[in-house]
Amino acid sequence: MSSVKEDRRVKYTKMVLKESFINLLEKKDISQISITEICEDADINRATFYAHYNDQHDLLRIIENELLVNINAHLAEFNPEINNMDAVLQAEKIFEYIEENAKLCKILLSERGDLIFQKKVMMLVYDMIISQLTDNNTITKEEAEYVYSFTITGCVGIIQKWFDEDMKKSAHFMAEMVVMLTLSLINLLKSNKPL
Repeated sequence: MSSVKEDRRVKYTKMVLKESFINLLEKKDISQISITEICEDADINRATFYAHYNDQHDLLRIIENELLVNINAHLAEFNPEINNMDAVLQAEKIFEYIEENAKLCKILLSERGDLIFQKKVMMLVYDMIISQLTDNNTITKEEAEYVYSFTITGCVGIIQKWFDEDMKKSAHFMAEMVVMLTLSLINLLKSNKPL
């Protein structure tokens, strides 16, 4: 029974520390954030912080890894063999997750964000997209890599614009936009029509 209470306390402590850290990241760069600031904002002592994390960079790495695991889980459910409407609904789930974690995603995908994290997100999608595009041999691996590069950087740009506009558009609208643009590019390449 006491271990359950302790687990709850540990979860609560970690949650509060993460929230405080994210709030501070909204205002300043990680290099300007001290452990003392995080602890004061969270109303947690420094010893408790160090019981869970080495420093603010360790805390950020753990937060990023949790986000990557969750994004990967959403991507794993994505099936390209379905019709366009179902593809939109699956993409919508990803946008809903991003919306639920908007504060953190906005920070990590901003110019001040961690470029290594951004590359990890992009690599999550790479293998899936390349294999799906080249499976039927209508698109070469080289063309698939161009589609991937265009799509992933476009998606990051669209998400950043969505954040900049305070997510006024729905997750469904955003998913529809991404699926439509991606499928249009793929269909253009498959048809081999010059621009």
